[in-house]
Amino acid sequence: MSEIRSGRVAIVGRPNVGKSTLLNALIGEKLSIVSRRAQTTRHRILGILTTPDAQYVFVDTPGFQTRYGNALNRVMNRSVRQALAEVDVALFVVEAGRFDDRDRAVRQLVAADCPLIIVVNKIDQLKDKTRLLPFHAELAKEGDFAAIVPVSATRAAQLDALLGETRKHLPNPGLLFGEDEITDRSERFLAAEFIREKLFRLIGDELPYAATVVVEQFVVTGELRRISAAILVDRTGHKAIIIGSAGETIKRIASEARQDMERMFGGPVFLEVFVKVKSGWADDERLLKSLGYE
Repeated sequence: MSEIRSGRVAIVGRPNVGKSTLLNALIGEKLSIVSRRAQTTRHRILGILTTPDAQYVFVDTPGFQTRYGNALNRVMNRSVRQALAEVDVALFVVEAGRFDDRDRAVRQLVAADCPLIIVVNKIDQLKDKTRLLPFHAELAKEGDFAAIVPVSATRAAQLDALLGETRKHLPNPGLLFGEDEITDRSERFLAAEFIREKLFRLIGDELPYAATVVVEQFVVTGELRRISAAILVDRTGHKAIIIGSAGETIKRIASEARQDMERMFGGPVFLEVFVKVKSGWADDERLLKSLGYE
């Protein structure tokens, strides 16, 4: 049996390349929320995978933002830089057939001495598969990479190959976390994230980017969790969009989020969700810190 190796592995890339989907597929649990909207991930999420010969401590980061400069995006970009300063290897996720200056901006964030594996994601969406090898050749010209691995995160394809390449660069003998741990995030944090995911998924383009979720109460009584959460929006008009006609939209958000929580927490959840208007929250660094943005 091989010696157990462990290490911290950053998952980085520009917005909407599938970083969170990849983390969830690797861990086998829904830790990082996913929607079709770019910049869904706003926090660093730690996901821990322990196998017979390795422990991978994955750090899912927000997509590095090069276009917008409000406080929220500055905080998220800072989170990406900090994550890259603390890891042993980086998985640089790009979209199959697409590589441009936004990707190069992320590439420049990785320290020269950090092993960098390019993960070519969404290969299942590439209609002309003959483009894959030339695309790999183009990527190889972009730098000295430890490996280039094509995957489909949504179909969990080629993940064993990716883990095999990653293990080569894990520096630590033994485990960094307990064998049964899958994240360092609290249930309170995960509850807020599940609500935020439903917010983006169910409302979509109608919902402005300036919306977030704060859990105001989280009480555990036996197996029951009683959770009260507020959706923060920037303008009064946004509140009506989230509530919906006769409150149907917010009821559905709460219902679907509660189901995710019960699956993850393994017990019943009583969930109350309401909406608050907090103008300018996304550009208030003090408020962002109080909401858990690092």
